Amino acid sequence: MLKSIAKLALAAVAAGALTAAASAQEFQFRFQSADTAGNPNFALQQGWTEKVKEKTGGRVQIELLPVESIVAHNETQDAIAAGILDGHITDTSYFAGKDPAFSLIANPVGAWSSPDQMFQFMAKGGGKELMNELVEPYGLHFIGATTPGLEAFVSKKQLNGVDDLKGLKMRAPEGLVQQVFAAAGAAPVNLPSSEVFTALDKGVIDAADYTVFSVNQAQGMHDVASNPVYPGFHSMPLVEISMNKQKWDALPADIQALIEESVAEFGIHQTTSLAERDLEAVAAAKAGGKITVTDWSAEERAKFRTIARGEWEKVAARSDNAKKVYDVLTGYLKENGLMQ
Repeated sequence: MLKSIAKLALAAVAAGALTAAASAQEFQFRFQSADTAGNPNFALQQGWTEKVKEKTGGRVQIELLPVESIVAHNETQDAIAAGILDGHITDTSYFAGKDPAFSLIANPVGAWSSPDQMFQFMAKGGGKELMNELVEPYGLHFIGATTPGLEAFVSKKQLNGVDDLKGLKMRAPEGLVQQVFAAAGAAPVNLPSSEVFTALDKGVIDAADYTVFSVNQAQGMHDVASNPVYPGFHSMPLVEISMNKQKWDALPADIQALIEESVAEFGIHQTTSLAERDLEAVAAAKAGGKITVTDWSAEERAKFRTIARGEWEKVAARSDNAKKVYDVLTGYLKENGLMQ
């Protein structure tokens, strides 16, 4: 009799444990990143999923998959709407083919001189509201933004300002980035990232919009192009964290608030971590004596931003949404003394 009671007690404890485990894991989601598993950004993103789990007491668990795991990098929006994925961490410009507004808000080339400027725009300047106006018709909800930071600029020639861009043979991604550099007088070409080093080494190009300084350094870009511009003056991509709108709306308000808080904290953590790596790489590069690092003046950055604005206007003319992004963005820049 005592053995039977003991068995029943053990069974009850086990059942209780299973129930507790089930209730602790109320929400499980699968997100896909735009980065590879070996990329430092992906490791930081995995840290964010752990932080979500911690903040919510285990109630929310997010499985993060590297790029191309389920769908192509530019198909995640459709996959989320269809329920194939629950969310993504990705460069918003990948969806410019659906609406040019995505291109303009994702990377208004020349607009930002630091991640904090973009974060302030998203939080207090109307950026978050704009993003949700753009993604909600596609079945998504925008939670928040991050960025790898302001990209450095790889160059074989010393570039002290806008005038030095004239005639510069350079690699730039297709779209708005190419448009702006062409307007500044450069001769941009579209090359996959895998061909940038070889093209620089062989003199096919003299410069490249590639990525942040520490990654450029680690990949040997400065061995063949020893005149980088740092901090960069051009590109800082908006990386969105978004998920299926119906699933977001079904979450309790306290869970939504905790996830939003975690994304804001993650943006600061990511940019701080990568900036520290950049500073270490810059110091090491300078100490080596083979690299000349140039930092453009505020005046030269403003000149480039003025040129970029002319290209933003062209994008703004392509859709009503793009025009709204342009108006809100330029209004914010003017109010905050970032544009005349």
